[in-house]
Amino acid sequence: MTVVVTGATGHLGRLIVESLLARGVAAERIVAGGRRLDKLDDLSERGVRVARVDYSDEASLAAAFAAADTLVLVSGSEVGSRIGQHQAAVDAARAAGIRRIVYTSAPHADSTTLVLAPEHIATENLIRESGLAFTFLRNGWYSENYLGALYQAATTGEIVASVGDARVASASRADFAEAAAAVVIGDGHDGAVYELTGDHAWDFAELAEAASEVLGTPVVYRSVTPEEHEAELIAAGLPTGTAGFIVALDGNIRDGLLAHTPGDLARLIGRPTTPLAEALGAARVPAVA
Repeated sequence: MTVVVTGATGHLGRLIVESLLARGVAAERIVAGGRRLDKLDDLSERGVRVARVDYSDEASLAAAFAAADTLVLVSGSEVGSRIGQHQAAVDAARAAGIRRIVYTSAPHADSTTLVLAPEHIATENLIRESGLAFTFLRNGWYSENYLGALYQAATTGEIVASVGDARVASASRADFAEAAAAVVIGDGHDGAVYELTGDHAWDFAELAEAASEVLGTPVVYRSVTPEEHEAELIAAGLPTGTAGFIVALDGNIRDGLLAHTPGDLARLIGRPTTPLAEALGAARVPAVA
């Protein structure tokens, strides 16, 4: 088995490579793909094959995917451009003779109103239409998404959001990476669609408690209306479009779109998912200590 992991210069892709190694996949059977090979030097030194992956460069995709049988397509980070990028990867995978694509999608991509979902369901559909075997990992929220809130709380003593009393079933990126590795090396996952979330759906009062624990200083949750939230974000210097996007995501959370806890993630990784405070504590940078 040879597996290509795209986005290996990013947080999730790198962790998937590490998880494959930890689960016994030989380094020479892993291709870590990214735009900047210098960021993959340490993996190369450990025997992992590295390859330049640029969705706009068909030759780079052909070279990276050659002789592989599994592609872990970590969804691109460029919101608004991902469908075309993913189409290029799927086309190259089919041309290279790859048998299966493992794709990191979004929660309930085929039925949700989550603002991030449209590009993901479009990608799921084009993978289905390719005729290749597939496994869809519908990754829920990463606990690390709240590192920014943690850093702000270190200064202000509060976490501000317009989610009301809604809940989020987050897990660490490492949890999601382990699930991807388990699917790559395991049997019986062809055609499977997994809804991956943390075991516990926490509310923002609990997020403030976790921040207090990590920072060692009291943090409170301040609930605001969407209008108040957007105004505060703009006053803090965020562009109007970015502020609106953040408020829209909070609206999705307020609607309960990230609170589902089906247990698929814990079953795939064979252990409970990482608690919120533990995930935030492991991910924070020393400057916040």
